[in-house]
Amino acid sequence: MPPARKPVALHAASGHTNGMEGIGRPTIAKWGWLLWRLTRRLWLRATLISLLAVAAALISIVISPHLPIGLSAKIGADAVDHILNIIATSMLAVTTFSLSTIVASYSAAATSVTPRATKLLIEDRTTHNVLATFVGSFLFSVVGIVTLSMNAYGEQGRVILFAVTILVILLIVVTLLRWIDYLIRLGRVGETTDEVEKAATHAMKARADFPNLGGVRWIDMKSLPGNAQPVFAKRIGYVQHVDVGAISSRAGEFGARVYLGALPGTFADLHRPIAWIAGAKGDFDPATVAKAFTIANERSFDQDPRFGLCVLAEIASRALSPGLNDPGTAIDVIGRAVRVLSAWAGNQEEDADPPFANVYVPPILVDELFEDLMVPISRDGAHLAEVQIRLQKAYGALACNGDKRFQAAALRYSKISLQRAEAALTSDFDLKRVRAAAALVKSRAKKNGWSASK
Repeated sequence: MPPARKPVALHAASGHTNGMEGIGRPTIAKWGWLLWRLTRRLWLRATLISLLAVAAALISIVISPHLPIGLSAKIGADAVDHILNIIATSMLAVTTFSLSTIVASYSAAATSVTPRATKLLIEDRTTHNVLATFVGSFLFSVVGIVTLSMNAYGEQGRVILFAVTILVILLIVVTLLRWIDYLIRLGRVGETTDEVEKAATHAMKARADFPNLGGVRWIDMKSLPGNAQPVFAKRIGYVQHVDVGAISSRAGEFGARVYLGALPGTFADLHRPIAWIAGAKGDFDPATVAKAFTIANERSFDQDPRFGLCVLAEIASRALSPGLNDPGTAIDVIGRAVRVLSAWAGNQEEDADPPFANVYVPPILVDELFEDLMVPISRDGAHLAEVQIRLQKAYGALACNGDKRFQAAALRYSKISLQRAEAALTSDFDLKRVRAAAALVKSRAKKNGWSASK
């Protein structure tokens, strides 16, 4: 078995993260996670770059008294007003065109891939940087034109404005070249699937480093104390984030133990406990535990690795639908599934010294990962021999990664997929090929030390 991953050290003395170290980690504090989510918003990046552009346009007024007189005539800075007019006109048109193209790409991705994947496209940093650059360049030129009309620069100020304008033009050219290459791929099935794979792999690796969110592995509901006090959600929706550090810190003040009943990705209602509190000494307010849960209307990729697997399965299922009939995309997703699931193989099931020892967290089981990703593809592609064969090859690859849990799951779901294929395939030739691929899974697992008695 591969060596277990070592968890990343936490930096607060209480065991609570500072909210910025290891952004995207399952142990990040709630305020740090919300701040990180804010940085993904287009308006924030556009606002910051726009303010920088306005400051660049006005800085000439401050620097102009320190420049030699007559320098403007030597470099032809009088032409800056014409250049700014060109930038203002062109950037407004380019921004409008880019926005319409982006909206069309999102619509195409939602139709041909899955609506759940468009969230990643909306948060794409390249798109944000490009649009922010265009908007910032437009505002820079407008502010420059207005300030020039007020004669606020003077001859020396025009020199600085001219130099900054040249830098803005260079930035626009580089951004446009990059944008042209990026637009060709934006919204394509392969490109969108690649973004989903990256998000799923990132979440999988982050959870593999902290398999129990930094708490203690808790798999037996029977071990829940009988006097444990339930904690309920304040709204109905999906759990997006759990600040385990805040729960641990608060529970530690009262000597309490907290048992989580809802991991990120769980659908919470007003009557299902999201946690239980046991052994609290004093007046411990359960509301402080409920506040550590961020609940929204939809799932998030960040702390929820299973969501990325579900979205990949949706892409494959849509490709296998009669309307699209694209088994090639499903086969591509199966290959990606092997890479994503391999990020989980060999991870430690429990920390030897968990940073939040008074918080008990249900684990993510390997069977759950296979059910999220492999079962839908096996069901919808049961009638296609090429999809079933590739599924069996994927099971064989996962059975050879040295993780006994994956070997057991691969053999179990290989058998399930074979049963589906035998019920749907009508050609003896296809059945023989699928059965041969399934037999190879058993052979590869046996060579890697697996036996049915384990």
